[in-house]
Amino acid sequence: QVKLVESGGGLVQAGGSLRLSCAASGRTFSSNSMGWFRQAPGKEREFVVGISRSDSRTYYADSVKGRFTISRDNAKNTVYLQMNRLKPDDTAVYYCAASAGSAASAGTAPFRYDYWGQGTQVTVSS
Repeated sequence: QVKLVESGGGLVQAGGSLRLSCAASGRTFSSNSMGWFRQAPGKEREFVVGISRSDSRTYYADSVKGRFTISRDNAKNTVYLQMNRLKPDDTAVYYCAASAGSAASAGTAPFRYDYWGQGTQVTVSS
């Protein structure tokens, strides 16, 4: 069982930056591939970025590539999402997710993730 708690959301002007954190409980964090998703009002939850469990390979949605960076610190059971050059379209609730699957990377589909945080609101004003 893994419990995820996100933090770091808030209100920022367009062009600004935020750093989200996701603290995970449990002793299996290093064996979980991790991902960040977001959901804007009236829209489906969408993949943002993922990181593999072993070699920290990363993969990004095209909409955030070059602006967002994911990283993980297995010693701290924490995954981070650094968001730069934020745009109003980035406004959403951001969710951290963990996969207990055997694949090194869970991929981009929400159903491949087993554990979810409660979400943190990110609002980007124009």
